[in-house]
Amino acid sequence: MDVVALYTHIEKTIQINAGIIVLENPGGFPRNETNLYLISQRGEILWKAEKPEPFTSFSRVKLNEDGETFSAYTLGGHACEFELRTGKLISFTRLQ
Repeated sequence: MDVVALYTHIEKTIQINAGIIVLENPGGFPRNETNLYLISQRGEILWKAEKPEPFTSFSRVKLNEDGETFSAYTLGGHACEFELRTGKLISFTRLQ
């Protein structure tokens, strides 16, 4: 499946059973939107990752070994953990 970026260009994709996790380049991405989201095999956005602060953007993403969560890091220095099914933020810490 070819994935088309919403606003900028795609930095990383991760294939999972439900679809493809997409991380778009934060440069030029609308600050009130999230640049990390899941697209179904039909091209529908299933979820957008919840942000720890309203105007931060994600810079890295990886699947966790438990198969139920994933981690992402923000330009604001947050290390975040999310539910894979929903993109809901489980926890975060601010790195110093």
